[in-house]
Amino acid sequence: MELHAKLVRSQLNCFKPLAENCSLELTRKGQDKLGELMTAMHRRETFSREHDFRNFQGAWIMPKDERRTGVILYLHGGGYTCGSLEYARGFASTLATECGVRVFCAAYRLAPEHPYPAALEDALESYEYLLKKGYPARQILLCGESAGGGLIYALCLKLKELGRPLPCGLVGISPWTDLTSSGASFETNRDVDPSMTRELLTFYAGCYTQTPEDPLCSPLFGDLHGLPPSLLFVGGDEVMLDDTRMLHEKLLQSGCRSKMHIAPERWHAYVLYCLNENMEEDFQSINHFLDKVLSPARSLRWMRLDNAAKIYPAAKRRKWNNFFRLSATLTEPVDTAVLRSALDVTMRRFPSMAVRLRRGVFWYYLEQIPQAPAIQPEKSCPLAHAPFDQVRRCALRVLVYHDRIAVEFFHSITDGNGGLLYLKSIVRNYLALRHPGEMENVPSPNSASAGDMAQDSFRNFYEGTKRKKSAKKPKVYRPHGFLPYSQLQFFEGHLSSKQVLERSHALGVSMTSYLGASFMLAIYHDMPALERKKPICISLPVNLRNYYPSETARNFFNSVCIAHTLTPEDTLETVAPVFDAKLKEVLKPENIRAQMDAYEKLEHIPGIRPVPLVIKNAAVKFFTKLEDRHVSAVVSNMGRVSIPEGMKPYIHNFAAFSSCKTLFTVVCSYGDDLVLGTASALRSTAILQRLYREFAKDGLDVTLYATEVER
Repeated sequence: MELHAKLVRSQLNCFKPLAENCSLELTRKGQDKLGELMTAMHRRETFSREHDFRNFQGAWIMPKDERRTGVILYLHGGGYTCGSLEYARGFASTLATECGVRVFCAAYRLAPEHPYPAALEDALESYEYLLKKGYPARQILLCGESAGGGLIYALCLKLKELGRPLPCGLVGISPWTDLTSSGASFETNRDVDPSMTRELLTFYAGCYTQTPEDPLCSPLFGDLHGLPPSLLFVGGDEVMLDDTRMLHEKLLQSGCRSKMHIAPERWHAYVLYCLNENMEEDFQSINHFLDKVLSPARSLRWMRLDNAAKIYPAAKRRKWNNFFRLSATLTEPVDTAVLRSALDVTMRRFPSMAVRLRRGVFWYYLEQIPQAPAIQPEKSCPLAHAPFDQVRRCALRVLVYHDRIAVEFFHSITDGNGGLLYLKSIVRNYLALRHPGEMENVPSPNSASAGDMAQDSFRNFYEGTKRKKSAKKPKVYRPHGFLPYSQLQFFEGHLSSKQVLERSHALGVSMTSYLGASFMLAIYHDMPALERKKPICISLPVNLRNYYPSETARNFFNSVCIAHTLTPEDTLETVAPVFDAKLKEVLKPENIRAQMDAYEKLEHIPGIRPVPLVIKNAAVKFFTKLEDRHVSAVVSNMGRVSIPEGMKPYIHNFAAFSSCKTLFTVVCSYGDDLVLGTASALRSTAILQRLYREFAKDGLDVTLYATEVER
């Protein structure tokens, strides 16, 4: 809603005599109502979230149409004596909507209850908070009107004094930079200013400070050398015109960049009123300034799907939604508000994760989303069915249950290793906010750049290696009897890593081989007698980062298959060595590299690219069904979860699950806790019952949790 200048001016003229005789309490209430009105104007275009500091409150105002990176720190006006968080939200909402950028507004402490330096201390704390949130100084812009306009310059002087990094720019709207009222405009504009008087400003200044000439109270008298670029707005009729005019001249004399807009026949802080006659021009100027110093307005970034990712949108169906889940259980209940802030920080560090799936003419692709997904309370079993529309809005979901943080990823955006890095970063950022000061020396779980994490390593490391012609894959045994609906059964088994390693070494095999052979035997003893001549095939995803120097957080894995035909005489002692020998053979670097190149080769055939997506989807679905015939179950060993020492006291365990077509077990360990997360699409639980009974017979301590849907 825009207002006409004549109407606003007439209203201000009516209220001016009242303001001079009004109590401070009533003035504060009136200013808060104005803020509420401005906030209501943009309620549909923004959403907000409060943040509590020790002595004051702040609030994030986030536009639904976020077009810029970075953040504006907005400090409100009110003569240092008026202005609550409700008032601050008002113009912050306008800034967020019109500029397409996040705004953090701070309701600093007010005088006379809290005189100088309270407001400056709170402004400094707000700025430091944004730095800790992950915003570098070059992505922080300061904006303020009236007293807030003076405060942003006082803050810069204080930052210079402390040797802290300065923001990228300053937007001052009628900034009050001279609390001594020395400008000639206090007399020349005395009768034409409809909103402000020298007497009122003198009263406000006396409430705030006893030393109005102090540069940290009146920045006009400070050393302005080295300050960032400024954009200044001031009304031609306001008594504080010279505050802005003298500031502009001194900035230029100090070698700083400054641009000033003087609006004829306008009053103090006129920009806040969104006047019909001025608004378009004013915000064009602000947006042009933001383009230069903060970040240009942008279209949302998009990325091609990597080689492994292309199968999942085409093959997605109700029983196999292609999500996988990683979770961390903490030693204390999760504070959702703090987690929200941590998620915002993490999202900016992982641009390839905050995406949605989009459908193109020839391929699906990923498009960045403007803000992190909402955090959902967990009310159902893991990996609940996700309609395709949900993936098109956001390709991951963050869930909280008491002391557990879980992230469920659509597999097109990342694999288990990339997802684990993302989860560990969320947890680290959460703990840093939840326990300030205790995580200062705890490093981030990842050191790679955003560009390295977003790279398509399949394409980058493709060498065109020719793969030896492999033998025809046999048709293997696949467990029967599926659940009649989309829900899966879940089993979370806890073993001792030390015990499993000791047992594996006693057999002369790796842990992966021990577990894979155990699954083979459990499946074999559940096979119908007439099908026991069929081989059992265990598919094992392989992390290609172990073979290539890649730091990508996207998909970078292949799967190898170990097939073996068992006999009634087979035991773990006979099957495990065979499994281990076959696994070592397929994991030879030359075999893995040849396999990777064979899959990626299809991407480099020119004739495939222009084929319409509908035909590609049909082809992918067909070949996926053919491949399914060669897999009995999947075992994915993610290995040991390593985290910085400073985080360990706060984390109880990690766990993982993946959606599946038959049986899919994800293995990970943290400390001595080896967790087997199994998702089952089977009606019967006989295979898993036998598996864990055999673990117990093998001398392993077993704890098993299950969500059994149907017997």
